Amino acid sequence: MDTLSQLKRFTTVVADTGDFERMRQFQPQDATTNPSLILKAVQQSTYSDLVASVKRANPHASPSQLIDRVLVAFGGEILKIVPGRVSTEVDARLSFDTAGTIKKAKEIIALYESAGIARSRVLIKLASTWESIVAARELEQEGIHCNMTLLFSLVQAVACADAGARLISPFVGRISDWYKKSLGEQWSADKHAGPNDPGVQSVQSIYMYYKHFDIATEIMGASFRNTSQILELAGCDLLTISPELLAELQAASIEVSPKLIPSAAKGAEIKPMQLNQLSFENDLAKNAMASEKLSEGIKTFCADIEKLEVLLTA
Repeated sequence: MDTLSQLKRFTTVVADTGDFERMRQFQPQDATTNPSLILKAVQQSTYSDLVASVKRANPHASPSQLIDRVLVAFGGEILKIVPGRVSTEVDARLSFDTAGTIKKAKEIIALYESAGIARSRVLIKLASTWESIVAARELEQEGIHCNMTLLFSLVQAVACADAGARLISPFVGRISDWYKKSLGEQWSADKHAGPNDPGVQSVQSIYMYYKHFDIATEIMGASFRNTSQILELAGCDLLTISPELLAELQAASIEVSPKLIPSAAKGAEIKPMQLNQLSFENDLAKNAMASEKLSEGIKTFCADIEKLEVLLTA
């Protein structure tokens, strides 16, 4: 049995791409997108007809409205391929605007529902800022489920769980990138790879906390740089994986065993965190890696949204 098929026995596999043509090859349960992935996809000739049809159907839409409709059009096509859910991201420029985030999320869900797609098949992606976490609490209470992204620390994960978010996406590869750059010549593949990978360890700590306290929020490891990081997190609730790494796993025959096991968390000594906005922001500020990567991620998604607006309105 190939490695990907083995992994699916322990973990729900999600395709991390806006290219739904490539999804058919790997048969994932769910799919995730973000502004960067959609920007990449719409520049491919394969999707020119889809984008053109959205523009024809919405001749008077603002750039922001046009982007939402393109995102939903991609999401609708993806849901014809995957049996589960698709994640669609709220404009990253609203990451510190609770009211704006709630309004935009409801608009996206309304577009899906007008296309005959139930909200249960959609996850609204929000950056894991305090303002967006507050928005997630209200959205979840209204049956709009959220995928909290750009998550780099336990404090973000706990705040998302407190808000009742359906799912979190801790970023493995970006955490490792930061430590590799920070350590420079002190970085060693022997010391910092496999189970010692900083990104892997971050997800492990979140998993232990959630399972210890029976938290229902799903954990979906994301942003992988290699298959080793993926296999070290076998047993995680979900893992969202790029087509390139899915192909590597499908071509490999490495034996897979679960590395994350709920029962292992039960006997661990873990203290519950009590958070409010001040303690959340203080803890996040003390974590240079998490605060830098959160800021950087928001800036990147904002830049790609602006590029997408230019591309779609040209």
